[in-house]
Amino acid sequence: MEISSGDAYQDYAFDGNRFMRYFSEGVESDEMVWHRDHKDRMVEVVGGEGWKFQYDNQMPQNIGVGDILEIKAMEFHRLIKGKTELILRITEK
Repeated sequence: MEISSGDAYQDYAFDGNRFMRYFSEGVESDEMVWHRDHKDRMVEVVGGEGWKFQYDNQMPQNIGVGDILEIKAMEFHRLIKGKTELILRITEK
């Protein structure tokens, strides 16, 4: 069941505080904006190639299947578009 969508992604309910987020292969780079989340999140990369993740004031880092990112509430961050669709499993704390 789709629970929300933004300009660049679609979210699907997984259970309770977990959901799957999909970024399509056709997403535009300028849709990948700096932002902050209201809750702490653990993000697991389930699928995707060539994507990068960047925390504020840090260099972008390559991300791939199996990587886990810990993102604190209200911490600026962004994704940098890769070559394929990106699939994330997100758990809010």
